[in-house]
Amino acid sequence: MSELQKLSVLLVEDEENLHEALKLNLELEGFEVTSAFNGTDAVAAIQKEYFDLIILDIMLPEMDGIAALESIRLRNREIPILILSAKNTSSDRVLGLKKGADDYLTKPFNLEELLLRINKLIEKNRKIKEKSTLDDTYSIGEFTISFSAQEAVAPDGRRIQLTKKETMLLRLLIENKNQVVPREKILQTVWGYNVYPSTRTIDNFILNFRKYFEKDTRNPRYFHSVRGVGYKFTE
Repeated sequence: MSELQKLSVLLVEDEENLHEALKLNLELEGFEVTSAFNGTDAVAAIQKEYFDLIILDIMLPEMDGIAALESIRLRNREIPILILSAKNTSSDRVLGLKKGADDYLTKPFNLEELLLRINKLIEKNRKIKEKSTLDDTYSIGEFTISFSAQEAVAPDGRRIQLTKKETMLLRLLIENKNQVVPREKILQTVWGYNVYPSTRTIDNFILNFRKYFEKDTRNPRYFHSVRGVGYKFTE
């Protein structure tokens, strides 16, 4: 599965033998696997690194899987999450799905079925990401953005040339207008970081956007920083 070489999985399972067996099989399938053995470490891991999928056990020490799931979903609503659980009642399954899991597999499970479900979740998420909701041009106030030309045109005809990364970030924020885009998602989507650096890069880009498009940079109408979470474009 060469197309899976760069896909990364966070495996959250405290039973060591099962964890090692799953890790080995996922690596044989071409996945890059990061291990966590409790909910606290799982929540910390997604703040530092990008993952294409999380496999999450429910019965975990320190912070159980449901609490970890809720915490992860507060920061990231898009990453596919597959629950593995020995709890197999319909109420347990419904609770997991209600709290934000994308799929729920009960133990003991068939390894081939697990791999099929993983691939389906990743493929579904990839298609959602690729589906662009924007035309090539977009208006911010009196400015017209052309994504293909990487420029913004002011009402007086003045042109602001945008860098490739500015264009990518602008598009990402606009595609998610009125929603906070997590810093981690921006760094992975625009800069391609899998492990997140400590950087003020995004802040500087937001400051540039305010200079370009805001009438009052100190009281922005369009571009907002949400402390500790991410950034938002509002109309």
